[in-house]
Parts: sequence; C-alpha cells; structure tokens
Amino acid sequence: MFTASVVVSSRVTLRRASVACAALSGRTPMLNPQQLKPEPAPDAGFDGPLYASRVKVYPKKVRGAFRRFKWAIMVVLLGIYYVAPWLRWDRGALAPDQAILLDLPARRFYFFFLEFWSQEIYYMAALMVLSAVGLFLVTSVFGRAWCGYACPQTVWSDLFFHVERWIEGDRNTRIRKDKMPLSVRKVAEKTSKHVIWILISIATGGAWIFYFADAPTLFPALFNGTAPAQAYGFIALFTGSTYLLGGIAKEQVCIYMCPWPRIQGAMLDDESLIVSYREDRGEPRGPIRKHPVPGEETGDCINCNACVYACPMGIDIRNGPQLECIQCALCIDACDEIMDKVERPRGLIAYDSFANQERRAAGKPEQFNFIRTRTVVYALVIALIGGLTTYFMLNRSDADLNVLADRNPAFVTLADGSIRNGYTVRLMNKANAERVLTAKIEGLGPVATRWTRGADSEVITIGPDSLVTAKLFVSLKKEDLEDVLDDGVAAGHMIILDQMGYVVASETMRFQGPRQ
Repeated sequence: MFTASVVVSSRVTLRRASVACAALSGRTPMLNPQQLKPEPAPDAGFDGPLYASRVKVYPKKVRGAFRRFKWAIMVVLLGIYYVAPWLRWDRGALAPDQAILLDLPARRFYFFFLEFWSQEIYYMAALMVLSAVGLFLVTSVFGRAWCGYACPQTVWSDLFFHVERWIEGDRNTRIRKDKMPLSVRKVAEKTSKHVIWILISIATGGAWIFYFADAPTLFPALFNGTAPAQAYGFIALFTGSTYLLGGIAKEQVCIYMCPWPRIQGAMLDDESLIVSYREDRGEPRGPIRKHPVPGEETGDCINCNACVYACPMGIDIRNGPQLECIQCALCIDACDEIMDKVERPRGLIAYDSFANQERRAAGKPEQFNFIRTRTVVYALVIALIGGLTTYFMLNRSDADLNVLADRNPAFVTLADGSIRNGYTVRLMNKANAERVLTAKIEGLGPVATRWTRGADSEVITIGPDSLVTAKLFVSLKKEDLEDVLDDGVAAGHMIILDQMGYVVASETMRFQGPRQ
C-alpha cells in the first residue's frame, strides 16, 4: 500500500515541482488550488493506472512578433548546423581545409584559424564552463529563453510541428481527423508526415557526421557505398534519435527527460523576466457580453483559451509559472491577437517579473533591473574565464615538450666520478611545416649531453604534425656536484629554440646525484 501511494502521488509531481522551482527563486507561483489538491490515498485493493496517460498536444498556428523571432532563430540555427561543415579554411598544403572539423584519427579539433590538440582539452572544458555560466546569466534575466528559442529539442520539435500542420491542417482539423476512422486520405497524410520527418532526421544525422570527416569527400561516398561502416551507423543512430525525440516524444522530452526545468528555479529571482499572465489585469475572467449585466465587472481575459491552444507544451499559462513551460512566448502572440480583436490593450500575457507584479499592486511604476548581484557575478565569472582562456590561447606554443627522468637507476656514477642521469625526451611539432629546433639545458651548470634513439644531437629536425622521442644522457662532473646539487637534487630547465632563436617550449628537468 505504501508503494502504491508513493507511485500514484507522481500524478501531481509535475505541478508540485513547479512550486519548488518558484520557491527556489523566493516566490510562490500563482496556481489553481485544484491543481495542488492531492489525490485520495488508494486502498490495498487499488488496481488503477499508476501513471497518467499522455495527452496529445495540438498546438495552434499563431502569428506575431515572437513567432517571427522564432522563425528567424530556427532558420539561422539550422542554417549554421547544415552549412558549417561545408565551409573551407586554408591552413596550408598539409592540413585539412574544412573550417570546422573534429579529426579523431589525428586527435585534434579545427575551428577556422584555431587548432586544438587532444592534450589541450582544457580549452574545451573552459568553453563548456563559459557556456554554462552564460546560460545561467540568460536564465537569471529572461528565464528559460534558451529552452524557448535555441534548444535543439525545441528547434527540431517546432520544425516537425510545422510539417505536421502543413500536411494535416491546423489544430481543429488535426483533432477532427484523429477522431475519424482510417481512410486512404488519412493513411496517406500520416505516411507523408512521417516520411518527411524521417528525411529531416536523416539530414540531421548526415550533417552531424560531416563534422568528423571531410564533407565533400564523405558525401558522395555515402551514396556509392564506399563510406566507412561507422558513418552509416552514426547516421542511423542520430536519425533514430532525432525522429524519436523531435517527432514522437516532443514535449515529453522537456517534461520528463531534461534536467534543466528542475534546475532553472535556482537561477531566478524576483526581477527575472518570465512569460507571465497578468492576473491583476485579467481577473475576473468572463466573456464579452452584448448587454453587460449591471454591477458585473470582468477583467481583460475573455477565457477564450487561445493561449492554451497555442502552447506546444499543452499547458495553461494562466495557472502561473510551471515546470512544463519553456517560455517560447507563443501564448503572448496568441493573446495579443485576441486583444486586438476585442479592442483591449495588448500585454495581458507578457514578459513580466514578480517584482513588477508587486509594484503594480502597490501603485508604483514598473522597473526592469537587469543589473543585479547575481547577474553581475555571472558576468564577472564569464569575463574572468573568457579573459584567461583568450590569454592562454594567444600565448600558447606550437611545440610541446615532455622530459621524463629515468627512475631505475635514478643516476649512474661514471669511472671518472661524474654523475649521469638519463631522460626520455618527447618533442612534438604542432605546426603544419617541417621545423629545425634546438634543445638547450639551463640551470645545471656545465653539463655533457649525449643524444640517442631519435636524435643524434641537440639540433632536431621534426616533420609537420610529428612527434620525436629521443633518449638523452646528461653528465655532471665530480668537481661541479657540490656547487649544483642541494641535498642530492638539482632543478634545471630544457628549452627548445626555433631557428630565429625564440623559445617555443620549455620543461623542468630534475637532476639527481648522491647526497653530500
């Protein structure tokens, strides 16, 4: 019985989760008390469904500024996604000319004039941190703007909704057709819709793999059957995931799979602008009467449900902030269109803040405070991480050096009393041309060196994008040991110079000897 009670209570979890999100921001959402009314605890013989069935959403086509803005964002983002792999960037004869390329066999990432090696993964980590903090900043100012306009799930779901509306008709038509029995026309429309969804999904999966290989070379290979098996496998994987998430699951992904709705409440405060129903204007709701009843006062909301019909998540924004709301603002366009028809002011549903609701209730003017403690902190973190990342990127070397001292034995005493240490030196040339580099040792005084296995002298010729591994023996004369060693250890440096005499890489090297 306890288990059944816990599971059945999941029916009201989403509504209560919206309360938790708002509570994190210090506010209580405007919810209908009926939505928070708990279901009666089941008895021991309860055998009903444990989870509520999905209610299919039929979003209605709307027109307005936010719909046009979403169209523009969709075109730009999809254009970047599909076109970016085909852009070219000249890096020289020996380097790939694809502007954006994640070259896994060569273990590097190309982004226009930037080139990152696998050991520079910390730059990618910095980029991810910047993206996360930037998302926090946007959310603290405009709520879930990312979810409403730029999230891939939103973009592809919106595209699939448009295909569905184009083939099957608008909301009322689709509802009526779904209730009708199967017919040749209904099967043809459903089949056409899913075929187009699958084609979009194939294009999505195909475009993704072009970021990992040369697009002009891989594209014809996919059609003549000479592409690697992995390419077909990943196209199938991304095709299936796009079709399933964007076409079939749609709003279910945002409600049940995505963690962001459950996190974003911590990013909000009283001044955050979120899509809101202005209850002080709209209530009490009521239809427009040709002959008004004396003494009856109604707000601007005529209870037409246009905002509900336009919502791709199938919720009623008039119930206050909710976990399911992705802040796409289509309800604003739908409501504004109705307000124009009934000759009432626009903005019954608008981007608003809790603080402004309180100001209006107190008769004070509205304010939009974008500069607040949390936004300043987020901006400073972005500036700090971005500045440091940019500095290190501008000053990074195109050569990499690693010096590993032999451990067994740590040192060898030669016949003349000199102490010799052995090292494995790995020198990497990240440039796209052959280079002649010179290795020098500093900080150990006068030393004798001998190079073997990979380099026969301190002057090393290394090819483009190549790694040289060499063995180095460094000897220190007996009479110099006392001046150099400190408790049997000395710290020196190996520096790598190019032909112009500039230092391109350096590494600390530890020299060991007997303790005095």
